[in-house]
Amino acid sequence: QEIIPSEPFSLFIKSILIFENHEKPVITKLPFFADGYPGFLFHKTDGGLTVIPHQKEMPDLFIYGQTITPIELEIKGSYTVIIFQLYPFVLKSFYSIDPQNINDDCYIPDNIKEVLSNLRSSDTIDEYIELIKTYLLNNFEKKKDSLDFKIHRALEIIIAGNGTENIGQIAKELDFNIRTFERRFLAETGLSPKQFAKIIQFQTSLQQLNSKDYNKLSDIVYENGFSDQSHFIRVFKAFTGKTPKSYSS
Repeated sequence: QEIIPSEPFSLFIKSILIFENHEKPVITKLPFFADGYPGFLFHKTDGGLTVIPHQKEMPDLFIYGQTITPIELEIKGSYTVIIFQLYPFVLKSFYSIDPQNINDDCYIPDNIKEVLSNLRSSDTIDEYIELIKTYLLNNFEKKKDSLDFKIHRALEIIIAGNGTENIGQIAKELDFNIRTFERRFLAETGLSPKQFAKIIQFQTSLQQLNSKDYNKLSDIVYENGFSDQSHFIRVFKAFTGKTPKSYSS
C-alpha cells in the first residue's frame, strides 16, 4: 500500500509504503532498487529483517540513505514494514549528517528512544504511521528554517520531468552557477544532480516495465528519454543487476 501525505507532511515526506503479511511465511525477500529517496523504516517481524547482500540484521527503527546498489530485505516469518520515503534534503536538514556518508548505509538518530518505545507498545498500522508522522513533524518544526528551498525546488523540477530535464537549465532557472549548483545539490542530497536525475529516469522506466505498459522495449527507451536501447539496458543493469529482459521474464 502507498499513502501520499498531505501538507505539511508532503513538504518532507514523498510517500509512505506499507508491506505486510501475517500468514507466517517462512522467508520473504523484498527487492529494493535506487529510487532517489532516503527513508525512515520501522518493522515488526517474527524473526528479524536482514539486508542482503550485506548480511546485516537491522534494528526495529532506522534511517537509510540513498540506495544505489540493489538490495533485498530478507524477512523471517510474518511482518509489518512501514517505510517513509523522505525527500533527500531531510538527512542534512533534520539530522546534520553528510548524506553521502550513508549512501548504501543506515543511521540511527539519537532522538528515537521515545517514538520507538511508543511504536513497540502499539499494534495497528494507523498508530505506527501517526507516531512516526508526529516524530518527523517535530523534527521539521525545529529545523525548517535551515531547509534549502532552492535545492527543494530543483528536486521538484527533476522529479516532475521524470529525470529528463536539462541540469544546466535548472541551475540557470534557479539563478545558480552550474558548479555551485552541483556542489550544493551534492551536499544536500548525497547525489549529484545528474545522478539523481538518472535514478528518477530509471524509476520511471521501471514502473512502465512493471505495469507492462508497452508493446516493445524501444517504447520504454524513447518514452523515458534514453538515447538508445543500449543506453537504457546499461542504466537498468547498473541499478538492478539485471537486463530488462531477464528482470521481466
